[in-house]
Amino acid sequence: MRILQVIHGYPMRYNAGSEVYTQGLAQALAERHEVYVFTRQENSFLREYGTHQETDPSDPRIILHVINMARARDGYRHAAVDGAFASLLDEVRPEVIHIGHLNHLSTSLLFAAKERRIPVVFTLHDYWLMCPRGQFIQMYPKDPTDVWALCDGQDDRKCAVRCYVRYYSGDEGDYETDAAYWTGWVGRRMAHVREVCDAVDVFIAPSRYLLRRFRDDFGIPERKLTYLDYGFHRQRMEGRRRVQGEPFTFGYIGTHIPAKGVNHLIESFGSVSGNPKLRIWGRDRGVETEGLKALARSLPNSADERIEWIGEYRNQDIVADVFELCDAIVVPSIWAENSPLVIHEALQARVPVITADYGGMAEYVHHERNGLLFSHRDTDSLAQQMQRLVDDPQLAIRLGSRGYLQSEDGNVPDMMEHSLAVEAIYKDLIGTRQ
Repeated sequence: MRILQVIHGYPMRYNAGSEVYTQGLAQALAERHEVYVFTRQENSFLREYGTHQETDPSDPRIILHVINMARARDGYRHAAVDGAFASLLDEVRPEVIHIGHLNHLSTSLLFAAKERRIPVVFTLHDYWLMCPRGQFIQMYPKDPTDVWALCDGQDDRKCAVRCYVRYYSGDEGDYETDAAYWTGWVGRRMAHVREVCDAVDVFIAPSRYLLRRFRDDFGIPERKLTYLDYGFHRQRMEGRRRVQGEPFTFGYIGTHIPAKGVNHLIESFGSVSGNPKLRIWGRDRGVETEGLKALARSLPNSADERIEWIGEYRNQDIVADVFELCDAIVVPSIWAENSPLVIHEALQARVPVITADYGGMAEYVHHERNGLLFSHRDTDSLAQQMQRLVDDPQLAIRLGSRGYLQSEDGNVPDMMEHSLAVEAIYKDLIGTRQ
């Protein structure tokens, strides 16, 4: 079978959850099929929309077709991207297309697949189809003290004045003119996205929470939605041996952006007694990372001296480079994460997770069974749960030993078995086109 994966970034250029998952799935599928990937890079020194071919840095069986999107990535439709994608379809002639994300690519590229009657599968990783910013959090909330306020649902005018106001002129006399323009822009974008959704044959949701949101809040027909949790290369999470002789250590894995709530984690850590450590993994994001370090330096009792900043790691090395160096993982996201990979990876390595009682996070971590839950966006509540593990390290061991609750043995879904389930979806769709 010839399979074309589409994703807005690919490791090691981009190492967030959807990118890591797509790579893992592509590598599993490559055991039995031809796998191609259409993805992007951002190189300001190259011409916009230029393309080149390379291979997966860790699996040369996978051919990457990379398009440069250094300056035009903020739009949602790009004729040049659509043209490059159509040419790739005619060259590769895939039997199925699997979308991971279209942000920073082009939503309308799916129409080329529809014209050629190629089945399309779309894995949902966030809310980008139903929320132009993807996470239902507001950049400019009505109450400016409620930083990154939660949004209660998509509305064209609300999107314009709570998020796209950053593009206004700033002249008060232009406010309504600018608001009307961006309200219309969002409306056109949402109408277009619904046309794009019509071109998708099957949506895969990796959490039941996410499935319900797209069914109930966005109106995707239930017949087009299927629940299938992510798959994992479980052998990568085997053999954890915690480094001895260290104080209790919390770990954070993720990008240094507000949506991930890492600032809340740092604030909470400053309130925890007992001299624990906090290790923060993730790519340095310049000003944003420096802002987090400044926050750490403001903590009482020189708590910043117990925070260690570590760079990126290869997912294949996550046990040695991450899980052997911490006693619990904290996932403090301020948005409704749906099925965070880091939660699954930690549970597979039998590391307990502290996360919020919200969204898909609470679907996979149950309080006092395989981790601890804190009240969403509440730094005091997070600090209380962190303190429990510092005071009782055996509780952390007990919680971690349970692993993934959706299986009897505590193991997360195996990537090879997962890829067979995805493959079955492909084959069913291909069969309907013949």
